[in-house]
Amino acid sequence: MTFKDKIGYGFGDMASSMFWKIFGMYLLFFYTKVFGISPAAAGTMFLITRIWDAVNDPLMGIIADRTRSRWGKYRPYLLWFAVPFAVVGVVTFYTPELGENGRLVYAYLTYTLMMMVYTAVNVPYASLLGVMSPHPKERNILSSYRMFFAFIGSFITFMLLQPLVDFFAGVFDAGAVIVAGVSDATSISRSPEGWTAAVAVIGVICAALFFLCFKFTRERVKPVNKDENTSIKQDLRNLAHNSPWWILMGSGMAALLFNAIRDSVALFYFADYIQINYKLPVLGWTIATIYLLAGQAANMIGVALAAPLSNRYGKKKTYMIAMSAAAILSVFFFFLTPHQIAWIMTLQILISICAGYVLPLLWSMYADIVDHQELKTRRRATGLIFSSSSMSQKMGWAFGAALSGWLLAWFGYDEAVAVQSEHAIFGVRLMLSWLPAISCVLAVLGMMCYPLSEKRVKEIANELEAQRARNLNEKG
Repeated sequence: MTFKDKIGYGFGDMASSMFWKIFGMYLLFFYTKVFGISPAAAGTMFLITRIWDAVNDPLMGIIADRTRSRWGKYRPYLLWFAVPFAVVGVVTFYTPELGENGRLVYAYLTYTLMMMVYTAVNVPYASLLGVMSPHPKERNILSSYRMFFAFIGSFITFMLLQPLVDFFAGVFDAGAVIVAGVSDATSISRSPEGWTAAVAVIGVICAALFFLCFKFTRERVKPVNKDENTSIKQDLRNLAHNSPWWILMGSGMAALLFNAIRDSVALFYFADYIQINYKLPVLGWTIATIYLLAGQAANMIGVALAAPLSNRYGKKKTYMIAMSAAAILSVFFFFLTPHQIAWIMTLQILISICAGYVLPLLWSMYADIVDHQELKTRRRATGLIFSSSSMSQKMGWAFGAALSGWLLAWFGYDEAVAVQSEHAIFGVRLMLSWLPAISCVLAVLGMMCYPLSEKRVKEIANELEAQRARNLNEKG
């Protein structure tokens, strides 16, 4: 692979991550504080729509595996869905003039459509990792590029979104920054028009990045078995008997549940518990935005270290150490007071470094599972297997976001009041500490059962290379 390949591949997840972080960090806040539906209703909607969306992932993987075009199997979807991705994202963050029930129906329809479009571009994009290089160490590097650029995208989102929302709020409604007694020094604007316009700017950037990913990448790995007529039923049967896939999907869901819960309540934590009136001069970042930016910068450090550490110590061991450390550090978050900002930022940085280790390892391990299944079945179902990684990601986020909304309601969080009860704030603190820690422990327990060691992965890669060489000799 060339440097251009790696940069180009990174651009794809940079685009996906910009919207994904808006969904993860801001959507529950948007739906409850701007759009006007209750946390419980939003949580239920997240669960229903994302479970439906997760079911779509394997279907998209099957479609992508059977795509034939002059650009390959997976790259064309980056071209075809770049613009719809941006447009539907803007529509999702539009607030129509409807009653509460009408807005809830609108939220269900637009968010479901957004996730379907996200699937149509992201599952083929993820599958590219399995066909750009056959070498496990190159995949580790490629996966690290992907996640590094993903966190750059998230960093840009956190850097731009809040100032853009506040800017457009001033353009559309100069008084929209102060709502229900909340000062513009503590929270992002609640202007519906401001949110729509800000997401539109982000959407244009995402579409351009998808076009660049399409232009710079190439599909190189060819299946050992040239007979591409394997039935969908057979592909699904092969996957069902792939034990490493089941283990990795479960562990990956737990790791993403950890991220989802922390991300969903971060803005509530600062708006209702910290309540420090501060905005950075010139840039206009609140303390919450600085917290999110610090996390993304730390994520990038973790991603940069993931490839060299996993190549030296192994993916499984690196993954387990990172998640164990994240669990311990998350517990300390519960005991922090609103004025311990330095400790809050320090723990955010350390936890985010651990999370940065984990995500590229997951994607690289799914590529290893593709090889494992191909060696056993002589069928390379790259799209189907990578769609499962996307499915586990969405399921983790689905349960995390839904659980966050339900718990906010259960602890008595009232979106209509400016000052929350002690019980509600206790729940917010719990969701940023103990619950993510439990998810980390579940991820470690799952990974302890994962059977593909570094030695076995190398053996599989060598056997497949030998089979491809034999196929070429037979052709010659």
